[in-house]
Amino acid sequence: MTTKIRLTTNLTEAIESLAVNLLSSAPFLQFQEARKRLDADAQARGLLDDLATAQTELRARQASSLLKQGDIAKLRTLQAEAQANRRITEYIQAQDDAVAYLQETNQEISQWLGVDFAGLARRSGGC
Repeated sequence: MTTKIRLTTNLTEAIESLAVNLLSSAPFLQFQEARKRLDADAQARGLLDDLATAQTELRARQASSLLKQGDIAKLRTLQAEAQANRRITEYIQAQDDAVAYLQETNQEISQWLGVDFAGLARRSGGC
């Protein structure tokens, strides 16, 4: 049973301010725009869907020992097409930039606190 911790008003306001600032930062705004452009691009979305399907099928065939060289070639072709698609690469780059920004933010908070801030959220133990 966990105990509910009540945050102080100042801490709640600081958390809300951090969230607003993160969401309005350039990396997050660029990520949101890249996501909108990707979602609006039927060809890119279709390519990602085809890639996900091919990956799932490849795993299933591999698990049942029915994997053929043609399956791998198909997957590699789709991966190459995805890597060449401008909307997909823009989205991936924007996502990477947003993650890097969050990591940098975590490092700053961790330095102030003297502990790995994001590490506090990880589950301890393990299976």
